[in-house]
Amino acid sequence: MEHQFSVADWAVFVSILVISACIGIYHALTGGKQKTTKEFLMGNREMSCLPVAVSILVSFQSAILILGAPAEMYTKGTQYFLYVFGQMWAVVMATILFVPLFYPLKMTSMYQYLEMRYNSRAARLTGTIINNLSMLIYTGIASFAPSTALQAVSGFPQWASFIIIGCICTFYTFMGGLKAVIWVDVFQALIMVAGILAIVIRATLDVGGFDRVWEINSKWNRIDFWNFDPDPTVRHTFWALVVGGMINWTGTYGASQSSIQRFSALSSLNEARKAVMMNIVGVFIMITMSCVAGVSVFAYYAVKGCDPLANNDIKNSNQIIPYFVSEMLGFPGIPGLFIAGLFCGALSTLSSNLSSMVAVTYEDMIKPCIKPSRPEIVRMRITKLLVLIYGVLGILVTFLFRNLKGTVLQASLSFMGAAGGALNGLIMLGAFFPWANSKGAIVGTITAYVATMWISIGKYTVVGVKETLPSPVYNCSVYMDDVTIATTNVTMTTMSTYMYNTSGLLANYSMFISNPVTTTANSVIPEQTGLDSFYSLSYLWYSTFGMLITFVVGLLVSFITGPTKPEDVNPDLMIPIFDRLFWFCLPKKVLKFLRCGVDYETDNTADNDSGITETTFKSFNSVTRVDSEDTSHQSKELQLLSHKYMES
Repeated sequence: MEHQFSVADWAVFVSILVISACIGIYHALTGGKQKTTKEFLMGNREMSCLPVAVSILVSFQSAILILGAPAEMYTKGTQYFLYVFGQMWAVVMATILFVPLFYPLKMTSMYQYLEMRYNSRAARLTGTIINNLSMLIYTGIASFAPSTALQAVSGFPQWASFIIIGCICTFYTFMGGLKAVIWVDVFQALIMVAGILAIVIRATLDVGGFDRVWEINSKWNRIDFWNFDPDPTVRHTFWALVVGGMINWTGTYGASQSSIQRFSALSSLNEARKAVMMNIVGVFIMITMSCVAGVSVFAYYAVKGCDPLANNDIKNSNQIIPYFVSEMLGFPGIPGLFIAGLFCGALSTLSSNLSSMVAVTYEDMIKPCIKPSRPEIVRMRITKLLVLIYGVLGILVTFLFRNLKGTVLQASLSFMGAAGGALNGLIMLGAFFPWANSKGAIVGTITAYVATMWISIGKYTVVGVKETLPSPVYNCSVYMDDVTIATTNVTMTTMSTYMYNTSGLLANYSMFISNPVTTTANSVIPEQTGLDSFYSLSYLWYSTFGMLITFVVGLLVSFITGPTKPEDVNPDLMIPIFDRLFWFCLPKKVLKFLRCGVDYETDNTADNDSGITETTFKSFNSVTRVDSEDTSHQSKELQLLSHKYMES
């Protein structure tokens, strides 16, 4: 495929990337000019609600979604759309459960919570290390997505794209810190929405409207939603998409460093709740548009009679949308706008990861080693050096994903689900179970991470990725002389009926309706045995599987080594889950019993901006003193907490 970019495309593409870089320069020259670690890492905790909400959204809904969701719908049908409801419920659960727990603590690194809860620095460092490993992996996948798209429409080499993405992201994060990251996210979100909306409108209109799109997808057996099979090895079911998706994304929106770092940069607890809850609308819009793009583009190529993947016009399914853009949206500047949107999606995710890794590394690993006498400028230099180091590491990791198989969507959900299950389990073990101790938390988390990563890697290297649905090929040039097309697992009959019709797509579609193609998808999957059966667990259950391992192993080790007494646990570091979710239907006596001996007399869900109790203040004080005796920066944090506490 060689649809070369025009000069206008390159101009639009480069301009948007330059604007992103300029936003970083602007925030380096305005406000506090990023002279303190508090401003660089937390935006002085004075950010506005709407941009923070958008930043949270695009941190997780990136180029992977724009390429991966349409490719998923195109190659495997519509069932994936149910995932939107799992994510929307996850946003609600995160707002109810995690925002009231984490916002009052005013943490720079979420893993400060682990030291406060378990009274263990080792537990804190366990979370930090796994977080950084998973962020680097996600960085590699997120960079791969737009690189493969740009290669498809312009022939631009992937390795050069990797370097461009890494350098631009590192530059504006280095210059403007969290403020730049958040405002670049807002700008990039607009470009992403514009790009995907253009695809939906053009593909739908060319086919003849959404009713025709739905009809064509139905003819090709792609309309499938209600699979209630309870088997966890079935790739997509209602339970995996909705229930598994909710469990996975609840921790992502409520208990991940990227999310906590952003809503903690707001001025009040209510603002933090609003920022997270706004993602319900954003998630629905982004996922719905991406899914509609997938079915619309499939309908277009079904009417045309040739799947570009089967015709070897593209190398992998992740290039289907870019191919369509170059073919049907070839107006000067439009392909450039779309590819820039993909790059923006990658940049938003990478900058979020970069900011998160720098924050936890500095706060959890570097800061305790800095002498109190060191001036703030030294701390800033160390922080910015970390940005450069992680920027280079991100570029290097990206090269490991050059030969990624399957959709980038499945790859990201697989590997992030593996890490997310362990990290979410580490947080939830402490927040839900008062008996958990530091030994149980560490052993359970490491066990879960190793097990889920083993499965996810085995899925790709041993089992592989299976394509099972038929695709239209009756007008493909490489198959015009074939009667049986084994390479696409589709048996064709009456091939002579489907010679290329020059009168257009609708005439082609009329031929298809009057002379339907007989297709047989090779959907028979060989029986799995041994490790293959173990690896066949649906990638949507990886996070849930990891959390269950953390809970079981963590509690088992805790009880063996001596469980924590519930009355000794700080209630402000726990989540009264039954009180939060079932307060309206369970009697008070039952709720009190379900608290497992923890005294929640002071509930940190109270509608005040601080939510800080005396016990929490003392706990934070002790942890920060362990980190450092820094009187120039840390004492300001403690003074702020003290002031908030006295006000409340």
